[in-house]
Amino acid sequence: MVPRTQESAEEQQPESGSSRVISVDALRGFDMLWIVGAGGIVRALREIGGDDGGIIQVVAEQLRHASWEGFRFEDLIFPLFVFLMGMSTVFSLGKILEREGTRAAHRRIFRRFMLLYVVGIFYDGGFANVWPEIRLVGVLQRLALCYLFAGLLFCHFRTRGLVAAFAVCVVGYWALMSFVAAPGQPTVSFEPDKNLANYMDLRFLPGRLYNKTWDPEGLLSTIPAVGSCLLGVFAALLLKNKSLTESHKALYLITAGIAMVGLGFLWGLQFPVIKKIWTSSYVLVAGGYSCLLLAAFYLVVDVWGYQKWARPFLWVGSNALTVYLAADLVDFEDISKRFAGGNVAMLFGTYGQLATAAVSLLLVLLLARFLYRRQIFLRL
Repeated sequence: MVPRTQESAEEQQPESGSSRVISVDALRGFDMLWIVGAGGIVRALREIGGDDGGIIQVVAEQLRHASWEGFRFEDLIFPLFVFLMGMSTVFSLGKILEREGTRAAHRRIFRRFMLLYVVGIFYDGGFANVWPEIRLVGVLQRLALCYLFAGLLFCHFRTRGLVAAFAVCVVGYWALMSFVAAPGQPTVSFEPDKNLANYMDLRFLPGRLYNKTWDPEGLLSTIPAVGSCLLGVFAALLLKNKSLTESHKALYLITAGIAMVGLGFLWGLQFPVIKKIWTSSYVLVAGGYSCLLLAAFYLVVDVWGYQKWARPFLWVGSNALTVYLAADLVDFEDISKRFAGGNVAMLFGTYGQLATAAVSLLLVLLLARFLYRRQIFLRL
């Protein structure tokens, strides 16, 4: 087991104290790597493979968001982070509630929410632009809001109450989107610029909108995103359940994952699976796949004890926010070209782009490893 001393390590420890849930950090790192470099390798391989429709083409296609309706692997990356945020909420706040009480937990929730939200504003350009060209919502801002609401719900409700809150999020959003037509539209629609969520963004969301007239991290779609975070809360509660064996926990995760994916796609026949407005069917599909990935990592890393292969993921996952910000502030691709571009890339021929993509990913891993070995962690 790789030793850890930062907050993340403490948060991932179950109540029994018998083991650490390293798989959660490893899964977070696996998720982050697709954002900061692994996708570039697949795209380079796609250039090598051309348009022959082979396996590389299929994989590369999965690393593109669905244009609107549908689900690809790329559409899992963000909700998986939201899911893992829900898990960390349970591990961290559970200890604070036990040791210091509700008031201390509230302080932690609001402080972390504000810091994460401000960092999100900075990530999206901060105050480089003048109002109203400043974007108030985005990936980190949505994570902050999900943490805020899921954290407060966790502090004040037991499991049944949390299940009810989840139902309100996904069923309530479904009812709004399915039975309330956007003003100016003759009927209910789920199409871009014609649905209620897009209308709410255009009408009530101040600042710059990512898609000019609506935002994929907009107002109304934050409601089901909180539901995605609560799924992570349920997964963490399951892992903390001392009355279940590790194999039973994994089995429940697998069963729940398969059930949610099936129900999500079935629900999608009426309420389509659409990431950009975070439909309730999308919550189930993404949550189901998140459970299946968690089950796989939990079984291999924590239950069976095969951990060496996951160390690179652990380096990144233990410092996910730092790596995410670094990838925005540091041009790893440009730096990689200084090592493997030009004549070096020419030596690799058709594999030159692959070489620079691999070096870019290696630089990210080296940074994460350096920070991990030095016990340097960005804590909010």
